[in-house]
Amino acid sequence: MIHVCVACGTSYQSDELPPDRCAICDDERQYVPRAGQQWTNREAIAVRHSNSWREHVPGLFGIVTTPRFAIGQRAFLLTTPAGNILWDCIANLDAATRKLIEGLGGIDAIAVSHPHYYTTMQDWSDAFGAPVYIHDADRQWVMRDRAAIQFWNDDSLTLLPGVRLIHLGGHFAGGTVLHWDKHDGTLLVGDIIQITPGADRISFMWSYPNMLPLAGGTVKMMTDRIGRIDFDRMYGAFEGQDMETDAKNITFRSANRYLKCIEEA
Repeated sequence: MIHVCVACGTSYQSDELPPDRCAICDDERQYVPRAGQQWTNREAIAVRHSNSWREHVPGLFGIVTTPRFAIGQRAFLLTTPAGNILWDCIANLDAATRKLIEGLGGIDAIAVSHPHYYTTMQDWSDAFGAPVYIHDADRQWVMRDRAAIQFWNDDSLTLLPGVRLIHLGGHFAGGTVLHWDKHDGTLLVGDIIQITPGADRISFMWSYPNMLPLAGGTVKMMTDRIGRIDFDRMYGAFEGQDMETDAKNITFRSANRYLKCIEEA
């Protein structure tokens, strides 16, 4: 039986009873709600929630569950002539979402930025026959094994022509972003890089709910890695985190400000 954590959306397979605890929520980068650990299932999620869609630029669709479930992140469907990629994952895979994706040509690969967004990636993989790409440094956080899960461990991995994964680390050891060479360079970052509410700055955190920052040396390493690629657009984990121009310059200005604050502290 599949059990889904209400707080973070991670799915587990066990006998009739759910696990006692969610390993993702027990980690210091997430949290167990004050009301305690609660569980649901995929069928109940699909009854109570639906997914809304938005095309941000040609070929890039954001998918968000409403009303909000668990962490509330969005997934992206990236469509290209060579195939389609699902970036990050949400727990709700309902019938309407399946039909819409099938109409757009299905999914050829799934890639997830970090463990908070693994959710029901195994079900998406099963539904569309797609491999799931996870950085090997985060192997321990996969709660449901699947042969389709492909662990990679290089600095980057090309998924399709013009689309590759970049390993940044940071929030999690295997933290990953996706670079697409279209629209003057597009970066999908989850919250490995956090776009701030005004969408005119970015920041970095080791734990968002517990407000624990990343070390300056880690931020320097991350910005050095993305400094090697060209991008003008950046899309974050949540609705409204859309940086549609000058994203690279904003990233480096913000990183320098972050480092100055850390050094002054």
